[in-house]
Amino acid sequence: MRYQCTTGLDSEQVTELIARITQVEESRPGRSGRPKLLDLHDQVVMVLMMLRQNPNQMTIADIFGVSQPTVSRIWRRILPLLEEVTCLHRVPLEEAVKGRVVLVDGTYIPTGNRASTGKDNYSGKRGCQCLSVQVASDLDGVLLAVSEPVPGARHDAAAITLTGWDQLLLDIDWLADSAYSATTATTPERKPPRRPLTNAQKRFNHDISSLRCAVERCIAHLKNWKILATGYRGRLSELPAMIQITTALELYRAGW
Repeated sequence: MRYQCTTGLDSEQVTELIARITQVEESRPGRSGRPKLLDLHDQVVMVLMMLRQNPNQMTIADIFGVSQPTVSRIWRRILPLLEEVTCLHRVPLEEAVKGRVVLVDGTYIPTGNRASTGKDNYSGKRGCQCLSVQVASDLDGVLLAVSEPVPGARHDAAAITLTGWDQLLLDIDWLADSAYSATTATTPERKPPRRPLTNAQKRFNHDISSLRCAVERCIAHLKNWKILATGYRGRLSELPAMIQITTALELYRAGW
């Protein structure tokens, strides 16, 4: 199996994760019960595939030759272990941005239509219910941090305030698009009413856009974890933890 295509990680990284989970399990009291249908290796690969490709559980059950309830039990068991063994790869924003020029942009996590959320999570711009997160990268497009999610109806300038990132970035050089013009970010010049931009302003905007393309590339890599891109089907209350687990896996994949 080409692990990097199906799980997002290479074979050495998958093996390292399995070794870490094995250490965690060996440190805990043993539990009796029926023999497991799949060994730990297959269980971890299964969960990584579900995060990376976002198939439904019946499809995964057919691939691994087990039942859908078995897939559900493995998902519930392995996810907390992945969160535990990748916790050191999650760096707080205030530490990750030290000594760097930071690029910030918002992106959305589609959640499907859910009657319980009302209009709070509906984004008119995107035409769907979603949650919004802020993504920070360096000038090379390397992921630094992902914020806690906020309702998808919020504008990026409001979203970054709700996440608390506006205060953490007060003394940092950071670049963003014009949606963040009310913050301390360096943003493109807006076109004045009934007047064109000057040549200097056009060059400035071009330079900002050239730098900002790196954070767009970073978001694209993050959303290669399809559970964040093609529609989250689980409990909405668990999505913030899912975002953090996926962020940690992407930081791990990138070598943090």
